[in-house]
Amino acid sequence: MKSMTRRTFLAASGAAAGVVATQAFFPAVLRAQTDPIRIGCPLPLTGPFAALAADMQRGAQLAQDELNAKGGVMGRKVEVLFRDDQLKPAVGAQRTKELIENEKVQFIVGGLAAHVQMAINEQTKKSKVLFISTSQSDEISAKPDTSPITFHEALNPTITSRVMGKWTCDNLGKKWWIIYADYAWGKQNNQVLTDTLKANGGTLLGSTPYPLGSAEFSAHLPKIQAAKPDVLMSVTPGADNIAFLKQARSFGMDKQMKLAQPLLWIAYLKEGGPELYQDVHGALNWYWELQESIPTAKKFVEASMKKFNMPPGDYGAYSYSGVMEVARGVDLAKSTDSEAVANALRKSPTYDHFKGKQWWRACDNKSFQDMWIMKGRGPGKTKGEWGLADIIARVPADEKYDRTCAEKGFA
Repeated sequence: MKSMTRRTFLAASGAAAGVVATQAFFPAVLRAQTDPIRIGCPLPLTGPFAALAADMQRGAQLAQDELNAKGGVMGRKVEVLFRDDQLKPAVGAQRTKELIENEKVQFIVGGLAAHVQMAINEQTKKSKVLFISTSQSDEISAKPDTSPITFHEALNPTITSRVMGKWTCDNLGKKWWIIYADYAWGKQNNQVLTDTLKANGGTLLGSTPYPLGSAEFSAHLPKIQAAKPDVLMSVTPGADNIAFLKQARSFGMDKQMKLAQPLLWIAYLKEGGPELYQDVHGALNWYWELQESIPTAKKFVEASMKKFNMPPGDYGAYSYSGVMEVARGVDLAKSTDSEAVANALRKSPTYDHFKGKQWWRACDNKSFQDMWIMKGRGPGKTKGEWGLADIIARVPADEKYDRTCAEKGFA
């Protein structure tokens, strides 16, 4: 037998190494093609927004179940991972970082408080991970905070307070007092409500900030009573809303003026009950009785009743839609790359997951959607356990209610 030359040895060694490398490479590729698509969901499971966060968690779980029942996305299961951000920006940022770096999530859907979602967004931008925010904020879809991979599913203070503010002027009265939580979302709503009232010929008698989560209002209420507004507009989110309404009613203010707010929340309508929310007006992005007229709403409600024995709420609707949009984007792009998914959503911006047509505006990745003006039903007027409010009016989606692309810093 001839001895092996150096050239022959190197060639044989190279071939063997190539076989080993190929054997190592292809299982990794196959694993990447079959591993679950992982979506991180930071949300405040503890604190004054816990009920809304629980609703968000249920909504995301419904989307996960629905997608996986159809075989997942691109043949891969969808897995949503939840982490408690404790309603603290630093914690939200840390939980997001852990989801991306330790849990290897490819996308983030979530955020509930305006100030926390901004911290989440900074982490997703650094990591080049697509983020669909489900919290109200004006900054999240404006420069310098937004990015080409930042999307905003929720309504925002400009839209909400322009719509609800004008409706209130037209229907409830034009002399207001505003009481608002002293943080990003509260301040934004207070400013937009003030501007909207002025634009509609109204008069602001006064405005009162208070610390979020420190819901002691009784010291402020006598001054408001003495001013005799037509409308007491409360920007009191989460559990603070219940505390505020209890104290306002104990002072008899519900008999002296109209009670209105930019938003109602289904979870707190249920917790407070008809005695507390009777005749309180506010806007909603979603209400389960829409199932009577909208096919996708009916499907959404039926899935929630089957799994949780309760209808989905307003923030559950946001997280459900956010997860479904991630899946739609992945399917359109045939990729889990965040930039590819973002581009796919912008190229195919229209969607309908739970309440009718929505769309992404190309300049700022902002979702536009219908909203509804609601009024709390009083005792004896509710419909079953969850029929707690009447739909007074539908306000069709329209980009005119938000700031323009130029106003948000886009050329």
